[in-house]
Amino acid sequence: ARYFFNKEGDFNNLTSAAYHKKTHLLVTGFASGIFHLHELPEFNLIHSLSISDQRIASISINCTGDWIAFGCSGFGQLLVWEWQSESYVLKQQGHFNSMVSLAYSPDGQYIVTGGEDGKVKVWNTSSSFCFVTFTEHTSGVTAVTFTSTGYVVLSASLDGTVRAFDLHRYRNFRTFTSPRPSQFSCLAVDSSGEIVSAGSQDSFEIFIWSMQSGRLLDVLAGHEGPISSLSFNPMKCVLASASWDKTVKLWDMLDSWRTKETLIMNSDVLVVAFRPDGKELAVAALNGQITFWDHENAVQTGSIEGRHDLQMGRKELDKITAKQAAKGKSFTTLCYSADGQSILAGGLSKFVCIYNVKEQILMKKFEISCNHSLDAMEVREHRSLFFVPPPPQDFGFGVICSSLFLCFHSRRLVFVKYLLNIVTCLLGRSWAATTTEGLLIYSLDSGLIFDPFELDIDVTPSNIRKTLRQKEYTMAIIMAFKLNEKKLIQEVIEAVPSSEVDVVCSSLPDLYVEKLLEFLASAFETSCHLEFYLIWAHKLLMLHGQKLKTR
Repeated sequence: ARYFFNKEGDFNNLTSAAYHKKTHLLVTGFASGIFHLHELPEFNLIHSLSISDQRIASISINCTGDWIAFGCSGFGQLLVWEWQSESYVLKQQGHFNSMVSLAYSPDGQYIVTGGEDGKVKVWNTSSSFCFVTFTEHTSGVTAVTFTSTGYVVLSASLDGTVRAFDLHRYRNFRTFTSPRPSQFSCLAVDSSGEIVSAGSQDSFEIFIWSMQSGRLLDVLAGHEGPISSLSFNPMKCVLASASWDKTVKLWDMLDSWRTKETLIMNSDVLVVAFRPDGKELAVAALNGQITFWDHENAVQTGSIEGRHDLQMGRKELDKITAKQAAKGKSFTTLCYSADGQSILAGGLSKFVCIYNVKEQILMKKFEISCNHSLDAMEVREHRSLFFVPPPPQDFGFGVICSSLFLCFHSRRLVFVKYLLNIVTCLLGRSWAATTTEGLLIYSLDSGLIFDPFELDIDVTPSNIRKTLRQKEYTMAIIMAFKLNEKKLIQEVIEAVPSSEVDVVCSSLPDLYVEKLLEFLASAFETSCHLEFYLIWAHKLLMLHGQKLKTR
């Protein structure tokens, strides 16, 4: 059969489709953001809805045919729709332009990001979902940060405003502006959360406001270039400002914001960061160097030459070699670890580098992307790609090149992955980076969560019973769930003394808490040990209920 979607005069491009064989459902998505749900073979229209004003790029139906997932690439939207109850199961949208800045909340549970689309988004680190989006800015957001309480988010923008958002009521409760319109490029808030500062990229001034009253307290002038970065000392009332005029200035808040010290650099300064104890200042410059300063005495204590650690391959349209291109590389973002012994650095490259501050050596280099469909991701030379042309010929005006070197690259897409911002969690267990491919979180606390059922030779019924006899109850339960045999799981759980239930529940990893609760739910239906299983359920929910709720 042949059917037509478009009525006369109502033409709309079909952009995606999916068919569910069991239920005979055909889902079609259109360029206008509308989708249709038809029943085949009669082609009866069950449902039609507009879910976006962008084209629907992708559609998928789950195995039961109840949920339909839609992807809209224009806005970075992901929607899951339950068609029978006509309700959303999931609705998520990312930044549809690059994310350029991010900050962890003090407790590490949330991350705030700012994008070139003018949106400020707050994400939950455990669920990876965005739970609130602020759209008050009318131009790109350049910097975001949390106050020390964790309940207020601040953002600076090119629209000439700094805005404060309340995470209790989800509203913009304060808007800071300058006397003359300025484009703000950086932002900092002091440890008390009372003083807000922002640097301008056109008037070369730093503006200071009071959070309480919203009033402009002072305008700090002295730099001769755009302000690139601001950082408050966590322990003292000192503000460090970096500028393209090759200086870092230290301003004393208690001494009427007078310049306490000016540190002269060899190159334009891109970013400054104080160590968590406030005793050291790290500065990254355009020449690729990271320098460390004792700011009290204005003495340089060390430096790291990081340019070669950012080196990438040669891009398809590059006129110079990768080695020459590396001379223009520099770090655009710095962040100390929680203990202050290491520093993370990233720039316009696919690498994030972790350096030991004391030894000034590279400890680890993270490769943010291994996507070879992006240009210049391959660094090694391929000898087979050397091309030797015929002998040189003289045409009277010089010699044609006698050799030609073709660098290995991918010709499919011309994109470079830029690392835009980087920040560590205050607990020191994880760090996050905003890149051109999205927000990435790296953590030490992977534990067993990402690999729960990888059986090795030691996970056998006899070994599980042996572990049980040694009274290592938590390990025995984890091994039983790895093997995933219901009778064995029941045997292990019923062998745990009721006095030990509390201890076992508190030491169980999160993933196994959910699996154990699922097992208990089925056991309640059949088991005669009702009170024993109720003790398990009660202890699990008391200890892990809050964590499960947030997820």
